[in-house]
Amino acid sequence: MAISGVIESLNFKMCKADNDVWMREATTAAGVPIWEYVLVYSDDLLVVSEKPQEILTKIDQYFKLKEGSVKPPDQYLGANIGRMELNGTFAWYMSPETYTKSAIENMEIWLAKKGQRLPTKVSCMFPSGWKPELDITPELNQADASYYQSQIGVLRWIIELGRIDIITEVSELAAYSACPRQGHLAAVIHLFAYLSKEKRDKLVFDPAPMNHPPPLQVTWADAYRPAKEFLPPDMPEPRGKAVQMTCFVDSDHAGDQVSRRSRTGVLIYCMRSPIVFYSKKQGSIETSSFGSELCAMKTAVELIEGLRYKLRMMGVPLEGTAQVFADNMSVVHNCSNPASQLKKKSNSIAYHYVRERAAMDVVSVAYVKTSENLADMLTKTQPGAVRKRLADQVLYS
Repeated sequence: MAISGVIESLNFKMCKADNDVWMREATTAAGVPIWEYVLVYSDDLLVVSEKPQEILTKIDQYFKLKEGSVKPPDQYLGANIGRMELNGTFAWYMSPETYTKSAIENMEIWLAKKGQRLPTKVSCMFPSGWKPELDITPELNQADASYYQSQIGVLRWIIELGRIDIITEVSELAAYSACPRQGHLAAVIHLFAYLSKEKRDKLVFDPAPMNHPPPLQVTWADAYRPAKEFLPPDMPEPRGKAVQMTCFVDSDHAGDQVSRRSRTGVLIYCMRSPIVFYSKKQGSIETSSFGSELCAMKTAVELIEGLRYKLRMMGVPLEGTAQVFADNMSVVHNCSNPASQLKKKSNSIAYHYVRERAAMDVVSVAYVKTSENLADMLTKTQPGAVRKRLADQVLYS
């Protein structure tokens, strides 16, 4: 019998939004209805339940689990997993500490073979004043180019495991994987030196809600009628505590010095836990900061809709609308005021898409100061002190 068959025999059903997640109805000792989950990735299993030992013991009857592996998780898919005290309670965290340490050691070995070493004085992610699109150093030979590509893959996985603070720089460097230059490889080495120096790496799943003002109460009926959020007809019963969603979105207008394309940055929280982090160059050139910010807002709302669907299909109840914070007052006004109008066709598609989702109560758009917009670090390379101030609000040491 396959592992899926064993899990299914325990009355777990595959989540329709993620085939690696299996779920079944359960009740806590206090009588609260919840869902139990089994996460399956190749030969790695992670059980989320009040009684995980019982579930793993039954699986062990069919598939012999590694001796000593049935315990509270400390590693999963390369990430260190653990619990920490936070504001008088306990919260789980994920960290790429072990994976990052191994990656740095491998980089040091590679450099030693070339008679080099990691830089020791590193205060920010890129060398001062350096831009990847302006680099004109010679192209790498085939062996070094292949190594560059492999290290981009390593860095991307470090981000997935929690190092959100380097996502912008890695995204920029990944764009040159097809034909990297010596300067791009030097920037990758510089990033590893930064990781070696800056140990902040705990992404904590804080269950506390964010404290922000309630969404503005407006009536969209005259602008978008009827507008109602689509709920999957086959979604399971919501069980457990409702989850609050908060999003920060930003754009670096015309940030690329060559193509003049802008970069979108999106950071989505469930309660105080960073769940989605997104940094990507926009697909078109926007002639105004308003246009680039509006495109970024549309991307953020699309990501929110995808996450809301996935959570609902996992049986997680959602608390009201997702609060979206942006630092462009024109975008906030156009996406939160039903009376505003926009006729420029290139922007009106994003404009109406976001407004319609506001009418559906999927999102509520509000203003945040640029200095307090956590998505700002997902759009541009910043001085070390600025990046540290923002990253300190997201990651724990």
